[in-house]
Amino acid sequence: MHKFLSNNREELIARCKAKVAQRPRRAATEAQLANGVPLFLDQLMRTLEAQEAGDVGESFRISGAAGGDASDLSEMGVSAAAHGKELLELGFSVDQVVHDYGDLCQAITDLAVERDAPFSVDEFRTLNRCLDNAIADAVTQFGISRDANVALQQSAEENERLGVMVHELRNYLHTATLAFVALESGKVPIGGATGAVLKRSLASLAALLNLSLSQVRVTAEAPHAESFSLALFVAEAKNAASLDASAKECTFSVPDVDATLGISGNRERLLAAVVNLLHNAFKFTHPHTEVTLSAYAKGDHVLVDVKDNCGGLPSGAAASIFRPFMQVGDDKSGLGLGLSIARRNVEADGGVLNVRDVPGVGCVFTIELTRRTLQ
Repeated sequence: MHKFLSNNREELIARCKAKVAQRPRRAATEAQLANGVPLFLDQLMRTLEAQEAGDVGESFRISGAAGGDASDLSEMGVSAAAHGKELLELGFSVDQVVHDYGDLCQAITDLAVERDAPFSVDEFRTLNRCLDNAIADAVTQFGISRDANVALQQSAEENERLGVMVHELRNYLHTATLAFVALESGKVPIGGATGAVLKRSLASLAALLNLSLSQVRVTAEAPHAESFSLALFVAEAKNAASLDASAKECTFSVPDVDATLGISGNRERLLAAVVNLLHNAFKFTHPHTEVTLSAYAKGDHVLVDVKDNCGGLPSGAAASIFRPFMQVGDDKSGLGLGLSIARRNVEADGGVLNVRDVPGVGCVFTIELTRRTLQ
């Protein structure tokens, strides 16, 4: 059999590639097959040669004894394990790992019948032993690597969830603290806009904590969606961010909004998104410059722009700035979650959030939502 395999090596590999190509979402590439069919075929030939020469020890060293040995992988086992890991990284399923080796067995059998090549019972036993060990080692490593990836993903998701909660809590606490300091100075009345900001921040803190408790109990309900005035929504965001403007000694410009315009969604979630963008703008804009919050209609949509004077983004940063824990500026005091949270909140209500870099000047973050006409 080893001579037959050697003489027909390229034909067998070609047939395996053809079988692979016929399956959905599979393309036979050199990278995919590097530790797969070609290497297995070579090891199978060497195993058969050793077996024919009576060197059972060398045969088992190359391909392992019947039943395999997970604690001491053979040469074939090591390469099969690598193949299983590679297929996982390429996004394939465990059944496709098995099919890769089954394809070769089928190709050998078909070609042997076509060429009328007789094989002994012992040779078929050796072939089956090699296939059995290779499949077992490939599938085992596939499972180990997949479980490790799942564990890492779950850990990352939990870390991000906790990071989001901490970020939002800190935002509300920051706004509440600024409002309290302003009220404590005695320069603004408790019943005015600053008092309202403090009240709303504390209410938002309580709501966020209640939501977290609900999630722990697995009883959280979907946030309520409603239609509401864009002008009032922007005014609320303005009040929440005005304290940041004073602390940074920046001009905060908010043009008037058409009173007939409306948007729909979860008000608290969308407000948190806009406030996150404003916090980000005041954090990075240069002192004594301007931050602008504007909202207007464009066709069937409403656009909400937050424009700063940060000097512009580093090269290539626009493509990655919304990733969780991504920080592109010099100020690393935050968690790098504000923009990620803002985009997630906007997308949860069917909106879009993007950034436009103005080199040498700053950034314009734009939220796009479906336009609603108020009655």
